Amino acid sequence: MAVTALDAQSANVHFITVSQLAADPSEPVRAAAAEKLGLCGSRGLKALATCESDAAATVREATATAYGEIGDASALGWLADAASSDGDRQVREAAVAAIGAIGHPDGIDPLLALIADGPPQVRRRAIAAITVFDDPRVEPAIRRAALDRNPGVKEAAEMIVGRQIREA
Repeated sequence: MAVTALDAQSANVHFITVSQLAADPSEPVRAAAAEKLGLCGSRGLKALATCESDAAATVREATATAYGEIGDASALGWLADAASSDGDRQVREAAVAAIGAIGHPDGIDPLLALIADGPPQVRRRAIAAITVFDDPRVEPAIRRAALDRNPGVKEAAEMIVGRQIREA
């Protein structure tokens, strides 16, 4: 409970303890620690790297979210792998959201691949995530997704296309 109550300032003051808790035997403690490491900026990257292969999906999900909070492009490799192949849907969705939050150009290709071939929930999330990029491939990918066979994916893409048309 104490870890979950930390704000950014407290997480940084207690950084060493939070980093150590990322290896705690308790899954909820590890997940909370990973989440709080995201509030510590780039100094949390090394401790987060130890959480990437955690057996618990909640820890990997918190790790992906923390990487998105930190915004460091060095995490894109793991995030792209997690987004495309993690066995847990929530981890995949968190990794997609983190790629978008980071906003680095190296994140575009994994998102385009996920929009084309990912499971429906991941395709929907990738559509939202890719909108932060200024790349000529983004609009055609979203327009193709507006024709998707899955109604949720189609609706997500149509909302983006409709917003773009209204803003133009």
